[in-house]
Amino acid sequence: MENIATNLGKLYDKAEQYSKTSLELIKLNAIDKSSDVISSLAVVLSLTLVVAIFTLFINIGLALLIGKLLADYAMGFFIVSGFYVFVGILIYIFRKPLIKIPIDNIVVGKLMKEKDEKFLEDQINNSNL
Repeated sequence: MENIATNLGKLYDKAEQYSKTSLELIKLNAIDKSSDVISSLAVVLSLTLVVAIFTLFINIGLALLIGKLLADYAMGFFIVSGFYVFVGILIYIFRKPLIKIPIDNIVVGKLMKEKDEKFLEDQINNSNL
């Protein structure tokens, strides 16, 4: 009878240790995936900042050039601004296929990366058997 009680105690200890280890593994996987998404986001934001600054200076130069050709610098800036209002309206109209869906796909792809790699590894291992 004591042997059964001892085995049950060991089983309980092992189950408790397994659940703690599983919880820790889940936490570490969540940290890994979120850090991957955040680092990718940081790269995209950095590149976006560089492109935005470049675009700003190009647009200022373009507005000054148009203003010089029209002999009215303000009109050059209004024309460039009007172009960007038009582009903004187009982006707003097509925001779902241009922005939302690609970003959703990137984030989901990053979060599901490990499962895809594991699936491919399992397929390769099973094909070798």
